[in-house]
Amino acid sequence: MDPVEINAGSWYLRALRADDRVDDRPAVLASCRDPEIRRWRERPPPTQEAAGDYVRLCAQRWTHDEGYTWAVCEPTTGEMLGEIELAALDLATGTAEATCWALPAARGRGMITTALSAVLRFAFAGLGLQQVTYAVAEGNTASARVAIKCGFRPTARQHSAWVSDGRRQDVLITARSATDS
Repeated sequence: MDPVEINAGSWYLRALRADDRVDDRPAVLASCRDPEIRRWRERPPPTQEAAGDYVRLCAQRWTHDEGYTWAVCEPTTGEMLGEIELAALDLATGTAEATCWALPAARGRGMITTALSAVLRFAFAGLGLQQVTYAVAEGNTASARVAIKCGFRPTARQHSAWVSDGRRQDVLITARSATDS
């Protein structure tokens, strides 16, 4: 599939880019260096080369329908402030896993909730997905708030599934289906 742009009102979602007009590598690199993002999300190594590789990998995933990643941007400047991804995408079974992060300057403004809600509408109405899951590691209160605001419901718990701050954390698996309102 070709990348799909989404107007989420206060935020603009588009595929990650690194070209002569738009370069998301600095934002990707900042996410790789941010301790809070690294605490809860796996990120590439914090190098310019790895950031470029990541942008190219996201483009390949779109092409092969393996996952869809959006840069969440300030609409007037196009500056990337966060990311939403439909990972582990399986169009045949109608499932995906949602992941996200926000740079420090964009946190606490409702950006991720708004952007993820828009992506979920696209996932269910545009792609025909039946279920999207969202994992919330124990102690990640920001992700827990996003899950609640976006209508995800707890479905399972994976014990010791994530390592944060040097210790294993339980992960709450939440899900939202196409029929949830």
